Amino acid sequence: MNRQKKAKLRSGVGKIFCAIVYVFLFLPISVIVVNSFNATTTKPYLSWKGFTFDWYIRLFDNDALLHSFGNTILLAVISTLLATAIGTLGAVGMYKYKFRGKNIIDGLLYIPVVIPEIVLGISLLTLFAKVSIPRGMITLVLAHMTFSIPFVIFNVRARLSGYDISIEEASMDLGANRIQTFFQITLPVLAPGIAGGALLAFTLSIDDVIISYFVNGQTKTYPLKVMESIKSGVAPDVNALSTLILIGTILLVVLTQSDILKKHKTAK
Repeated sequence: MNRQKKAKLRSGVGKIFCAIVYVFLFLPISVIVVNSFNATTTKPYLSWKGFTFDWYIRLFDNDALLHSFGNTILLAVISTLLATAIGTLGAVGMYKYKFRGKNIIDGLLYIPVVIPEIVLGISLLTLFAKVSIPRGMITLVLAHMTFSIPFVIFNVRARLSGYDISIEEASMDLGANRIQTFFQITLPVLAPGIAGGALLAFTLSIDDVIISYFVNGQTKTYPLKVMESIKSGVAPDVNALSTLILIGTILLVVLTQSDILKKHKTAK
């Protein structure tokens, strides 16, 4: 077999492998999208009864589902803002200052990341019960902050790895105080790492099921509401809302990437 045939064979195998990977990744998503337009009311995954927009119309009559989605967004926004603020300050403090027990704290940061979610959920439930915090939105925010803060710290610390602290010294030599230096020099440099950590925290918060199940009380989030509906089969309006979330996510990614490309071209 000559070199040209080998190259064609490798190219063909590569294309087949990529096609299998894409099918594996996007087939479950396509099932949700297709069934959001399925007119059937029984076993939507097994039969197709025609095309309809009825589920998108009925979605706005499902107050419980919309309320749970609102809880999810509110929870994600609050926990992300708090986790990002605490995580950023924590990463900067651990980078700049040396203190006793720093290595121990650095190692403990990995526990919420590597520990099984069910163990973390039970631990938080026990803690909240011991200190008599009623389960609800407050406990949900505290729980989501707990597993989000380490991810923010890791992202910001990765950005700090190439940070030149001499620019802060130059800023203070020119008359700026520490607070002005932080907001005008340090924060803009760390912005990509902070944004990455915030997006990761937001995604983890929206997606969480297990930890939220233990600490939610009577506050239902969208993932928990979907889990409840699985007992009787996923309702078509759940598919409709999931499709809208997917479209919103795709638009956000497209807008973000286009903005990045514009800035890259401008920089050139």
